Amino acid sequence: MPVTETAVWSAMLGGLLTLSAVALGDALASRSRGSLRNLLFVLIAGASCVVMTGLPEVFFPEMPERLMMVLKASLGPLAGAMALYFLGTWLGGVREDALVHNLTALGGTAIFLVALALTAMSLQVDPTDFHALLMLAATVNLIPVLLGLVAVIRAAKLGDPLARWMGAGMVCLAVATVGLYARGLSVQGLGLGTWLATAVFTLAYFLIASVLGLVRNRYNRELARLARLEKGVEPATGLPTGAALLSEVEHVFWRAARRGGVCTVVCLHVSNLYELADAPGRGTEHQILTTLAARVRRAAGFRCVVGLYHPRCFVVVLSSDKVNKAAFETLTRLRSTVAMPLSVMDAKQTYQPFTPQLGMGVITLEPDGSSPMEVINQAERRALAEVGEARESSHPRSQHDIDTAPGTLL
Repeated sequence: MPVTETAVWSAMLGGLLTLSAVALGDALASRSRGSLRNLLFVLIAGASCVVMTGLPEVFFPEMPERLMMVLKASLGPLAGAMALYFLGTWLGGVREDALVHNLTALGGTAIFLVALALTAMSLQVDPTDFHALLMLAATVNLIPVLLGLVAVIRAAKLGDPLARWMGAGMVCLAVATVGLYARGLSVQGLGLGTWLATAVFTLAYFLIASVLGLVRNRYNRELARLARLEKGVEPATGLPTGAALLSEVEHVFWRAARRGGVCTVVCLHVSNLYELADAPGRGTEHQILTTLAARVRRAAGFRCVVGLYHPRCFVVVLSSDKVNKAAFETLTRLRSTVAMPLSVMDAKQTYQPFTPQLGMGVITLEPDGSSPMEVINQAERRALAEVGEARESSHPRSQHDIDTAPGTLL
């Protein structure tokens, strides 16, 4: 094999190893079945591509010829069957479209059985007749590519937003499959440009499939998280609310009382949360809540309780051995960070400006024997009073609102 061709296939191998490392990291981080499927797909399908390039014989010339025959004849169809089955799962399985599910599941099973038959044949075939067997394997391996392309086209027509991108990946796979088997069959008249294009289309397919797999796996994990959202957690922000919030505050009070410390309860009241409710983007309060919750959590830190008493009122509970400078700095960060302007997207996909009108109520106490609900209510009243004072200062009273009394007679 020429040095330039070896460099092309080595670069392709490096790209496949990089994608394998990314898939491995995602599998270790999420530990989900989708991530494991993605890792298995990249490893087996990538190995089938590398085997067809002839690179293993260059790096390991002592490898048994029979072993390479078995790998070249069976690994490609096996990877095709697995990829087709995983594609059906990625498209939603039987719950989304029974026809696509049958096409991918039954097609994958049939290709898998053919791959086993090719394995048995490669163990017995004479090396001089292997070219015909490899031609048969190439024909078989094109079948899952065509079935996969039909499946993603149908899914795209039925409204799957990611299927059209997977369709581009299937086109890359078709070109890569033809090029790799042309290299394995030693087709005459093809040069470095063909192998370079084959390597590019191969990496493009794996990159598209891996990214789309990660995107859909992350979306499915988010749906699973929302499906098992525990009672007492607000869905938009993930913050504890209701009885769950009071329970956490009570635990902080008890822990601070044990060590003789103090607690600072902060209520942040957003008076204009529903200011955009009458605008075209109804439901923007969920975007506002999500953004403000992230700001509150970032400003308060992770060593305190952050919750949502009700949609307009965030609660932050700090505990320390005594009132110190750090507590005042946290309060300053909360007031300045949460009150910053933000933008929300309406139904017309345009951004609407929003500036939170914030009231902050703060109570610092020794929590021994204190009721969490009473303390939070008192802090919220202070926040509401601050909101009222801000409104009065921004809207001075007219002369008709001023109390007057008759003057004394001279």
